[in-house]
Order: sequence, then C-alpha cells, then structure tokens
Amino acid sequence: MSRQCAPRKGLATRRRAAALLTLLLLSGCATGPALENQSAVTAAPGDSKHLTIGSAGFTESDLLAQMYAQLLNQAGYRTSMLTVANRELYEPALESGQIDVVPEYAATFADWLNAKTNGAGAPPAGSPDLDTTMAALRELATPRGLTVLEPGKAVDQNAFAVTGAYAREHHLKTLGDLGRSGLEVRLAAGDECVQRPYCEPGLKKTYGIDITAVDPKGVGTTQAKQAVQSGQDQMVLTTTTDATLDDFGLVLLADDKHLQNADYIVPVVNRSRAGSEGVTKALGRLNDVLTTADLASMNQQVDSWRRLPTDVAKTFLEDKGLLK
Repeated sequence: MSRQCAPRKGLATRRRAAALLTLLLLSGCATGPALENQSAVTAAPGDSKHLTIGSAGFTESDLLAQMYAQLLNQAGYRTSMLTVANRELYEPALESGQIDVVPEYAATFADWLNAKTNGAGAPPAGSPDLDTTMAALRELATPRGLTVLEPGKAVDQNAFAVTGAYAREHHLKTLGDLGRSGLEVRLAAGDECVQRPYCEPGLKKTYGIDITAVDPKGVGTTQAKQAVQSGQDQMVLTTTTDATLDDFGLVLLADDKHLQNADYIVPVVNRSRAGSEGVTKALGRLNDVLTTADLASMNQQVDSWRRLPTDVAKTFLEDKGLLK
C-alpha cells in the first residue's frame, strides 16, 4: 500500500488537527480508561456530535477515513480528519478520546493490542478465522474503552503474486499448486519475511514451497514487482488490494490453505464518545457494499490516476446509493 498526502483541509480544520497532533506527541504514552478505570468501560456509550476521524496516512486508510467522515456527516455529525501514521501514537489517542474513530485491520490490530497488553512474546491473537479473530480483538479492546464494530466484506491481507505467463506455464492458480509443483522460488518481499510466520516460514511449512531466497525489495513495491516481471524473482509479496498487478502482468495465487490472518477492515471507536447506535448504524452501511475489489479500484484511482481520496470516496458512496 502506498502512502499519499492527506487531502487539503480548511484553515480551521488544519489548526485543530495541528493542535491535536501536538497533544498526541506530548501524551503519546497515555492510555485510556482501560485498565485503570473500569467504570469508564461500563458507562453508557457516548454520542459526541463532533468526531475526529483518524487515518494512518497511507492511501487505503485515507480512503476509509474519508468514507467514514462522509457517512457520519450525512448522519448529522460534524467531523474533522487527523492523520497520525504511527499506531503507537494514534491508538493511545483513540483510547483517550483525542481520536474518536479509525479504520483498522482485525488480525493486525488484535496482535498489536495483544502485544501491548501481554508483552511482545505473547502468542498471536489474530488468526485466519474471522470469528476467532474478532472475539480476541474485542476481548482486548473493550477494557481499553474501545468498541470494535462489525467487519464487512473487504479484507486487506498479505498475498503472493507471480507473472501470468509463469502461472499459465506451470498451471498455477493457488499457493498449493506452487508447493506441489516443486519449483524453486526466489521471493521478492521485505527483509522481515525470513522470520514472519505468514511469509517464508509459513510458505515452506504450510505449502511446501521451495523458497530459495528472499530478495529484500519491500512489500508490493515497484522494484519488487519489476523483479518478478523481469524473471529475476519468481514471486512477490503484496496485498489483496494491490491495484497495480495488471500493470506488471502479475496475478495473485489463492491462499487455499488459509495461511494469512483475517485482516478484515473494521471501524474501531472510542466508546465514551462514539459508541452510539447512530455511529454504528452510519458506518455499518459500508458492510453490505464495500469489497476487496472496490478498495483495490479506489487505491488505483488515488495512486495511479492522482485523484483525491475525498473525491474517490464520495463517488463510490454516491454510486452505491449511500450518499444523497
């Protein structure tokens, strides 16, 4: 996923965002009601009419935050946007109510909260099963004053791609096919792939794929895709919402044994400020319409066509009948 600048804001909004960011930087170690004040967890869900929507600063997060803001605006809320690329900063801000709503990824966020709560060596909380992942995520989030809303259809998880010609030549549609083929595979990925259980070790253990080397060119970068396109490498680590695969003649191989975790997109809200039925209903309208393919298409419009995330989000919501 590539990073883009946040859309331009009005002066008042920019000033408020700057003030909030300063406050975040000064109080980055703050936690919410969690573990210190259980009464805040059991209090009635709040319904603040002015909500701050957080974005992690890359294209997809910006798009989701824009859709959240536009749906909430239509439901009668005033919204401000704040980009905080570091989860170590925006998650405590979400707990404290400096940020009210963020788009998150279920398994990744579960693992992050688990490490924060139980230490870096804790067994993973996320899993390939969505229900199991959501149960673990909610158990970790609730004591911190956070409410995890329902996930929809869209998922952005690790994925692996080869050239279309390579797939046709070796009759490959799935990672299982690649494992059974016995082919030697040089993998373009981030350098952490050699240790991550969902990357090289998982490909070997779950699928029996013969990974001969990891070429450290990054996750889904242009350089990584070019290395596969040229034949220097045979496979690239990317994501399921990568919109540029066609540009390089690449196709995804299906994760038929479910190695990857359930990174479905979920809104996470501060319960005391945005835990109301109104917020839940407004954001839940995305669940029936937003798909992984939709996200890939919108990412492409921003990354390749240079459209603003706010415009892309608005067009999508209007096309789906979610904005009047």
